[in-house]
Amino acid sequence: MRVSISLLLVLALVRLGIASAAGDRPADEARPRVAHHLRAAGEIAREFEDVLVGECPRFASAREWDAYLDAKVDRVVTFVAHLDQAWAEAKRTGDKDVRRMAKTPRVNVDRARLLLAKLQACADGNGTSLVPGAVWHRIEREAERRQSEIALPR
Repeated sequence: MRVSISLLLVLALVRLGIASAAGDRPADEARPRVAHHLRAAGEIAREFEDVLVGECPRFASAREWDAYLDAKVDRVVTFVAHLDQAWAEAKRTGDKDVRRMAKTPRVNVDRARLLLAKLQACADGNGTSLVPGAVWHRIEREAERRQSEIALPR
């Protein structure tokens, strides 16, 4: 069976492309990129704690409540985007430690869900309502877009 040289070249290039897409970035290049996004997510997570342990804020109008809620949801979007981007950066390396570093903080997403539950209770106290599931879907959609905005330049 005769295989053409051009076919071998194409196969070699495809294999090279797959290998680089699968994570050939050195760990020492990926680690600081992942760390940057995890630090940013950690700062936002601390903001969540302040809301979770504090009293619900009271607002004089629905407009003021909506502005407060929009600001909190925007922070959750940024939080999720940073965690997703940390994982995206980690997947570009084959280093298991970098990947583990990026995956571990994902448990903090549960804290963001608790924040939505708290905000739902606060909404009730402000004479309005909040459907956490619908807000979470919005967060997921917007986090994907935000991820491209927060990505570090190559």
